Amino acid sequence: MSQREVLLDEVDIKILSRLRENARTPYTEMAKELRLSESAIRKRINRLAKAGVIRRFTIDYSINNEIRAIILVKTQPQTSVPEVSKNLIRVTCTDRLYEITGEYDIVIVGVTTDIPSLNKCIDEIRNTKGVSSTNSMVVLRSWP
Repeated sequence: MSQREVLLDEVDIKILSRLRENARTPYTEMAKELRLSESAIRKRINRLAKAGVIRRFTIDYSINNEIRAIILVKTQPQTSVPEVSKNLIRVTCTDRLYEITGEYDIVIVGVTTDIPSLNKCIDEIRNTKGVSSTNSMVVLRSWP
């Protein structure tokens, strides 16, 4: 079953919303809120994960000595953007990668511990086959 084949109902949307707020929300708590059994919540979450709707459970964190950067990437003409993305996702600092529309083809959210590491990361991105140019921005502050 692919993500496109999954029909989400109102309960699925509420479960996803709750997990987005806090992926550690106990199934018993969601069950009470949605007036379902814990096993029903568990089965729905497992179905959503199996179908690829839920891709991963993760955390959002902030560390004082961490540097985050937004790195916009242009690919060379006639280059497969998905192929370049597959290579860029392996770059050590890549936390998130999105293929986008507009002047740039890919945006990477990179995470490092210092500026030299960020420079090394950007160099690695620039040296990736199919990349024609980058534009990098250091994140100064983030908001929840």
